[in-house]
Amino acid sequence: MSSYSLWDVLLTMLWYFVWFLWIFLVITVLVDVFRSRDLSGWAKAGWTLLTIVLPFVGVLVYLIARGDRMFVRKAGEVQAREEQFRAFVRDASGGGTAAELTRLAELHDHGVITDAEFERGKTKILS
Repeated sequence: MSSYSLWDVLLTMLWYFVWFLWIFLVITVLVDVFRSRDLSGWAKAGWTLLTIVLPFVGVLVYLIARGDRMFVRKAGEVQAREEQFRAFVRDASGGGTAAELTRLAELHDHGVITDAEFERGKTKILS
């Protein structure tokens, strides 16, 4: 039966953490390569091959050469998704106040609602 010291346990935990961090970094680089719209197919294949065959060199060279744009691309994607979500909510809600007022005016013009109902509806929408 072998006994492990506290130092052995801490060192093992450190190595697991570093290993997990390395895997996360490699996956992040590969995801960025494939999501990058400014790289051609050949460039994506080259970066992927370099990262798989020589992982330390591939990841470090990628971070040096294109690391500054990784954040910009990610922020742009997040902003585009947020705008898509806002557009979806806007469309699902019927377009907001202007669309509701337009519908109310159409109902009033077609004689479906009276002047008093139109004014009440307009007040309710604008408040």
